[in-house]
Amino acid sequence: MSGDQGMNVRSKLTLTIALTGLFTALGVVLALVFAYERFEHESSYYRADAFLKRVTAQHTDLLGMRERFGDEFDGFLANLVLYEADTQLYLLDPQGRVLSSTSQMPLAPDYRVNMNPVMRASSETPMPYVLGDNPESMDTRVVVAARALRPMSIAPSPAVGYLYLVTRPSTFAEGNPAALRSVLAQPFVVMILAVVALSTLLAAWLTATITRPLKRLTEAVNRIRDKGLQAPDPVQPQEAAVPWDLPDTRDADEFGQLARGIGAMLQTLRGQWTTMHQLDHFRREGVSNLSHDLQSPLTATTTCLETLDQRWAVDPSRQEDRALVAVALRNTRNASRLVHSLGDLARLDEPSFQLKKERLNLGELLDGVSMRFAERARQAHVALSVADEPAPVSASVDVQLIERAVANLVDNALKFAPPNSAVTLRVEQQTTSEGQGMALIAVRDLGPGIDPHDLPHLFDRFYQSRRRVAPATGEGGKGLGLAIVKRIAELHGGLLTVSSVPGSGTEVVLEIPAN
Repeated sequence: MSGDQGMNVRSKLTLTIALTGLFTALGVVLALVFAYERFEHESSYYRADAFLKRVTAQHTDLLGMRERFGDEFDGFLANLVLYEADTQLYLLDPQGRVLSSTSQMPLAPDYRVNMNPVMRASSETPMPYVLGDNPESMDTRVVVAARALRPMSIAPSPAVGYLYLVTRPSTFAEGNPAALRSVLAQPFVVMILAVVALSTLLAAWLTATITRPLKRLTEAVNRIRDKGLQAPDPVQPQEAAVPWDLPDTRDADEFGQLARGIGAMLQTLRGQWTTMHQLDHFRREGVSNLSHDLQSPLTATTTCLETLDQRWAVDPSRQEDRALVAVALRNTRNASRLVHSLGDLARLDEPSFQLKKERLNLGELLDGVSMRFAERARQAHVALSVADEPAPVSASVDVQLIERAVANLVDNALKFAPPNSAVTLRVEQQTTSEGQGMALIAVRDLGPGIDPHDLPHLFDRFYQSRRRVAPATGEGGKGLGLAIVKRIAELHGGLLTVSSVPGSGTEVVLEIPAN
């Protein structure tokens, strides 16, 4: 089971089987408990009914005996049940009023029992058992038996009273550990529980055996997830890649078919990944070589155009030619910056690129960038300033890249900041909810802002807004500046965010780890 996942399928199946076996065993035990309790009720009822049948057969005039013996009749009844433990005998009139009893508990005057159980117990219809009132405890229902008392006559006559027997059989509900142990100790009970336990263990073993290929398949997929497709280097053969370590794909069952399908899919993905890796390598290498090869002719062209402009500066007849040279010189410089940016992006995209980090006070870095753009801001009548930081903020960064990123942001801000406005640089440190310290470098301008439609594409390479309020996103207006900044942020483990309201300016925040 992996650390970032819940219970796996094998554990779920095993737990389901174990719980099923447990509940089955509990069901068997409960069924035995209820069966035992019913057996106790029925046994008690049949014993009580047989006892009353013998008593009424031997003593046919119990009501007359009560009239003759008076209070001594209660002792007579007690002698009848002397050997019947936990049993009480009552003599009732036809309305259920207690006339005599063996109970030691005094009853209320004119106390009556519910006649419905009495009538059912005294009927000629056979009953499994009857639950009725216990005069000693009216909140409980107990097994009762009853016999109707009729006078001696040839013709049928109505009952003139009832002999009512209350028995209290031992039940699990009242707690009888000895009876429970006795029931559970029976061989057939032990055999049933043993069968349930063995079936559960066998099912768990079968589940583990059957799902073992699934476990191996899951482990192989997790390794691929953690390590990737492990595409080989473009110059190495594809066979040099690490094998997938999938389960045996020769099996004809569903797991074998699944393993073969996943293996074929991964092989296809590896081939596609290798092709993409090679193409990306060739792209970066081609862009880097192209950028390097174009730098020299563009530099030479720029130098020639600057020389022509200087020579014609003193010749009034060459003013129109100088205007053309100025256009060519501006476009050449833009092309040179674009080629330089393409080379930088290709270099930053290289997987082998390594940052040269060192601890730096970011406030001092902002001061240096501000001084670098101070003259340009003065000529544009824009107030360029660095906000006071409440405490020094430092971070381990590649100084050259971070300075490049901040310079790109300031360059963009100055491009679109109107005269007599301001561009503000600030740095601060914040702590995330996970306790990670983050350094935030923000550049805010009071320009026209960015249209909401352009915000999602602002960091796309070569993206340029068609709207007036959206700034060109890169050096020379070619859509590479913010793409470079974003890449620098990613290399430092940070991110780049933009917030803007049309007409109210824009703020770009570069967020990098401070620790």
